[in-house]
Amino acid sequence: MLQACAISYKFNGASIDYSNTKSIAIAEFPNQAALVYPQLSSMLSETIRDIYSRQTRLEVTRRNGDLELEGEITGYSLTAMAIAADSYAAETKLTITVRVRFTNNNAPEENFEKTYTAYQTFDSNRLLTDVQEELCTTMTQEIAESIYNDTVAKW
Repeated sequence: MLQACAISYKFNGASIDYSNTKSIAIAEFPNQAALVYPQLSSMLSETIRDIYSRQTRLEVTRRNGDLELEGEITGYSLTAMAIAADSYAAETKLTITVRVRFTNNNAPEENFEKTYTAYQTFDSNRLLTDVQEELCTTMTQEIAESIYNDTVAKW
């Protein structure tokens, strides 16, 4: 008699039962912040979709998935930081806040609502318009990774 054992490694960190969970619906994340960067909504939504497409075998849809992600951008703000000797801010902090609702239609006990925040600082001598795209790209990636970890990686 021969016996065999198999070891399975998941390098993407996802803990998904693909026999029960085949799709994830990711809605658009509308920007409801007082200060609005027009590209932020689509940038965040696409970054979230991209991370699930690259790191799982789930079919990414806009609605009616086994897993569902929805939410909104609730904050986009600038804060003066590191006051210099001349009483002007030497750095400015840009902060993005996103409220997310996660629904697991196969395991409702995993459902949650959570707020994610990311920030980046930049030299106050630079204009926001000059650094905005780069900073938002970095922050949306950070938020997308946190959402991914909380929903399917369970870290």
